[in-house]
Amino acid sequence: MQAAHVRATAIPSFTTALRAVEAVLLGSGQRTARRNAWTSVLEDRHRARERREAQHVLEAVATRAPQAT
Repeated sequence: MQAAHVRATAIPSFTTALRAVEAVLLGSGQRTARRNAWTSVLEDRHRARERREAQHVLEAVATRAPQAT
């Protein structure tokens, strides 16, 4: 009796599946616009985080007592 060959196929990730559905539903122009918009959102979040950090530093410096000379 011969052993049956078992083939393992990788299950696509959620992101891969989502992109496949996106490709079917949207045209390439809409897909590009959506990706550009998401990239813009991520960049805005990054800039906002940096602004908050800079604001905290400025507030910390402003509230520090002046040093005696």
